[in-house]
Amino acid sequence: MFITEANNLCPMPATPTPPHANSAALLSRDIGLAFWRALKSQCHPRMIFALFLPVMVTIVLGIVLLWFGWTPLTEWLSLQLTESAVPGAIEPLISTTAFLALKAWLVPIAAFIILMPVVGIVGLAVAAIWVMPMVLAHVGRRDYPDVTPEGRHAVVLSVWNAIWVSVLFLFGWLITLPLWLIPPLGLVLSLFWWSFAFSRMMRVDALVDHASPLERKVLWRDRNSGFWLLGLACAVLNLFPPAWVFLPVFSGLVFSHYGFEALRQLRQAPQPPLDSAMTLESISHR
Repeated sequence: MFITEANNLCPMPATPTPPHANSAALLSRDIGLAFWRALKSQCHPRMIFALFLPVMVTIVLGIVLLWFGWTPLTEWLSLQLTESAVPGAIEPLISTTAFLALKAWLVPIAAFIILMPVVGIVGLAVAAIWVMPMVLAHVGRRDYPDVTPEGRHAVVLSVWNAIWVSVLFLFGWLITLPLWLIPPLGLVLSLFWWSFAFSRMMRVDALVDHASPLERKVLWRDRNSGFWLLGLACAVLNLFPPAWVFLPVFSGLVFSHYGFEALRQLRQAPQPPLDSAMTLESISHR
């Protein structure tokens, strides 16, 4: 009885919701909203038409690479598979049926794994440089008319970002190819590198036209996990070949909606001016 009366006089405070729980819920909401809006935008005739440019570039580049690069690459891989082992260790096996069968299917698969990412990253870069301005104009005019453009040097930043992301992606993909011999790492590495490509390339183009340089720094810092999760989701879709047709443009729509909404929330939130906030933060970290 005394415990009950004490509880009535001094009620226990409600357990607060952990901040990370609210952050996770908001992040899930924003990502889901970006995908839903991107799906609706993709059905617009203008965005359906936008699919043709990266698809045509990808098809032409794929034909060129297969025509000129397939035979030299498969011959080189076959030679490496035969001669790269320790001398004398593999010689008794070279003429066996098992080794010839292994080489017959392993070499084409390795050549495909090397060439197809080149085609894919070029298609993504083409979408980032040439298609994203069309995507941003369409999405901004229809869904975010209140978000005014304040970006500078958009073309230069977009081209430079597409170049360095593509080069680093291809370099990382090639140097980690030997790890594909460990079965789980093939899938993990593919998801990682494509997550990197989508997130690092598309997050710049999603904000470069409308966000000021200071706003871009704030959003890339505060929304970094969101951009990476979007990249991971696009990387999972990229595992399915039919998605290659629409993914360069659809990923641009997803990142555009996420970036526009993040920028809108940043500008509407009650906070000190960005210049003051960034200055205070830089001082506090010294």
